Amino acid sequence: MDWALVILAFFQSAAAPQGPEQPIAYSHKSHLSMGLQCKNCHENKDPGEAMGIPVTAKCMACHQSVKKDSPQITKLAEFHASNRPVPWQRVYQLPGFVFFSHKTHLQIGAECKTCHGEVAQRDRLFKEVGIAMGDCMECHRKNKASNDCMYCHEQRQ
Repeated sequence: MDWALVILAFFQSAAAPQGPEQPIAYSHKSHLSMGLQCKNCHENKDPGEAMGIPVTAKCMACHQSVKKDSPQITKLAEFHASNRPVPWQRVYQLPGFVFFSHKTHLQIGAECKTCHGEVAQRDRLFKEVGIAMGDCMECHRKNKASNDCMYCHEQRQ
């Protein structure tokens, strides 16, 4: 046994970022590799601030027949049958005093990975892109967007 490889593997796995434990193991990587796009599941309803979390019916549209006997899909089907949303654990959460429009960012060409990282490569999501004010301001500087306070902290009506 090559102990150097064992030790290296241990430290690589120990250093690998971990996102929150989710109620159902969900792989963005496997779903996006089949040709799905973020917008297929995460809708951006007006006024466009938030991207929605899909309801179980959307998932079950495919999983009535696809992998329906897997333990994870069985859990999903139980949530669906009892008309309960899956209690997903948030990975990213902006403070309530920050105004952020997904719609505006998508319209100017930002991609999901700009703020959420390489989601298409992840079996389990973790916070890999900073969303502190300095991170957002740096992105705005780089993309020549306003850094005026009221641009992101405008009063809501």
